[in-house]
Amino acid sequence: MSWQMARRAERLNPSTIREILKLTEKPGIVSLAGGLPAADAFPIAAMAEATARVLHGSGREALQYAASEGYAPLREWIAARLCAQGLDADPARILVTTGSQQGLDLVGKVMIDAGSRVAVESPTYLGALQAFNAYEPDFVAVEGDADGPRPEALAAAAGARFLYLLPNFQNPSGRCLSEARRRALAAAAAEAGLPIVEDNPYGELWYETPPPAPVAAHAGENALYLGSFSKVLAPGLRLGWMLAPRVLFPKLLQAKQAADLHTPGFNQRIVHEVVKDGFLDEHVPTIRARYRRHRDAMRAALEHHLPAGCRWEVPAGGMFFWIELPAGLDATALLPAAVAAGVAYVPGAPFFADTPRANTLRLSFVTVPPEEIERGVALLGGVLKAAA
Repeated sequence: MSWQMARRAERLNPSTIREILKLTEKPGIVSLAGGLPAADAFPIAAMAEATARVLHGSGREALQYAASEGYAPLREWIAARLCAQGLDADPARILVTTGSQQGLDLVGKVMIDAGSRVAVESPTYLGALQAFNAYEPDFVAVEGDADGPRPEALAAAAGARFLYLLPNFQNPSGRCLSEARRRALAAAAAEAGLPIVEDNPYGELWYETPPPAPVAAHAGENALYLGSFSKVLAPGLRLGWMLAPRVLFPKLLQAKQAADLHTPGFNQRIVHEVVKDGFLDEHVPTIRARYRRHRDAMRAALEHHLPAGCRWEVPAGGMFFWIELPAGLDATALLPAAVAAGVAYVPGAPFFADTPRANTLRLSFVTVPPEEIERGVALLGGVLKAAA
């Protein structure tokens, strides 16, 4: 007797990023690879106090099974926060998920049939490609420019199940779409009959000015909106959420019930206890200030150490620099030499749903001290100069 796997299992692949993170466990490696929040920014004291209050005040309820939709006061808090950003957010349309990554999986499960088309940016978030790929779609890469996907290019994606967008400080490119481009994309998507799945894990991490209103604010129920507490509190909570169109919410809820019954109610109550009185308005600016210093350190190091022909844009928020190497260099092929020299990065090729661009790579700056950023970029520059 032998185990027989489903056809979809053949489309499941290991995360390139997590495989690279294994390499960074070697002593002395400067890892500019992982997109992890800075652990020093986690609000441990606030979480400990909130945990004690939850256990003391509602311990039995917090440790019991809970509603699949999520903890009602937290859903109400999320809805109010989204309304302040220009969204029409009814708590009845908020579904709390086990990280926003589960939200992507639920979207795939409910929306994608084998062979159906899914439109994505180029490049786009690797985790979304992994989540959707299990449901056997045909990806359509939407042509873009420096300001993101081009609205006129959406006509070629007409008939796709949805368009997946990360307008704010995108992982991996770091770009943030202008208000004009957001409005134009919402209008072009409506004209093409193309629903929008908008993912916003990084929107609070702006450094100079906040990003424009979400694309979903211009798209009504033609959009599904995803968010997360991972980057503003802690990823170990595994707490995300989605604002779903009314027509989709019941099926997304049923898919959620089949997956894990509900996101841990204990975690939800703790997070609500932390955020309910305005804690994020005090805490997130400290994260921004910290990450801005790291971004500026990487910008200076890139300008000083990378060879001629490398190109990048300075991100106005988020956690990443996206580097385009001179033509002919292959970031994947160069990675072993970089690790041997003492620095790690993420090659850019896995972030493309269509033809990968081998001469691209992603650098993360938030978990490495500024002096280590300088050392790591110097090591990377040496590897690139030797390969040129």
